[in-house]
Amino acid sequence: MERRITVPAGYVRHLLQLVEEQGYSVDELLHYVGIDPAEIDTQTEFPADKFGLLYQRIYYIAQDEYFGMLSGGKVPNGTFRMMCHCLIHCTTLEKAIYRASDFHEICRGTQVKPFLVRKGRYAKVSFTTTDASGVSMDELLEGESPARIRTSLSMWHHFLCWLLGTRLDLKAAYFSFSEPDDVAQYKTLFQSEVKFDQHDNAMIFPARYLDYPIVQTPETLRSFLKTAPYQLIVMVDDDTSLKSQVVALIGKDFSQELPSAEDVAFRLHMSVSTLRRRLLEEDTSYQKIKDECRKMAALNYMNSPQLSINDVAGLMGFDEPSAFFRSFKKWTGMTPGEYRRSDTYCQQLANS
Repeated sequence: MERRITVPAGYVRHLLQLVEEQGYSVDELLHYVGIDPAEIDTQTEFPADKFGLLYQRIYYIAQDEYFGMLSGGKVPNGTFRMMCHCLIHCTTLEKAIYRASDFHEICRGTQVKPFLVRKGRYAKVSFTTTDASGVSMDELLEGESPARIRTSLSMWHHFLCWLLGTRLDLKAAYFSFSEPDDVAQYKTLFQSEVKFDQHDNAMIFPARYLDYPIVQTPETLRSFLKTAPYQLIVMVDDDTSLKSQVVALIGKDFSQELPSAEDVAFRLHMSVSTLRRRLLEEDTSYQKIKDECRKMAALNYMNSPQLSINDVAGLMGFDEPSAFFRSFKKWTGMTPGEYRRSDTYCQQLANS
């Protein structure tokens, strides 16, 4: 059975703590989603697709689409979808961030918006309060939990990556609170230098990314929204191998063309021949890694019963479902329909 993409179980426990603090029944929530509390208590990792379903249900019962994130208030369900429709036609990432900031000025519920500063070779995305909030960011952050700040910054980072169709490599992630015990998870999540006790909560990255085009379309957005917030919470594995670095660069968005071996080698500051040699030493190759990543992504989507096979084909970047059928059979030995009738799929549903 393929290893599933996971998030730290601590993320789940923190989310459920927030649920309990706001007066909702954790037991009823877990029962509805089909999660055994023992999974959370006894495991260090938790399936990302289950975490996504849990988040979707929490959005519904709390009627707050920014639950667990910095907002300063309840954000009505449907707000994120409308923001995405506002951004999807922007020509560059810079314009998309500015439009997101403008959107948060007029949407109901939130008092927080993204704030972009471009200076020389680097850019910074942080948070500030809306003009109508009547409070400063420092006041809003008083007593705020580190986990909520981390979640907010991480989700925005992953969202920007999705808009670009490629990983936005960070130079650093800054946090205003002191270094936590789980600092290793921060480094794994952001794949960059992480600094604490800073004056701001922000991500720093090369300014050239701001000029990159938005590659997503209304068609890819529809598929993305069906699985949200799945692609906003998945993270890379805590692994120091070259293979893991390649997997991180390939990313989680398979609706766009994957980077070539030359692209990956350039971003890892090595020649293509060195990349191939070092991957061979790890008993793999770039093509094998791409195939494994696509297979794992396809299985994760196929294990989500709310997605039709055509939806999965779109998320995997196939214009024609028949082409996806052929590729899926090559990866698994079964067609998508055969897989969903198989004992393997039934077992996955029973464990979900």
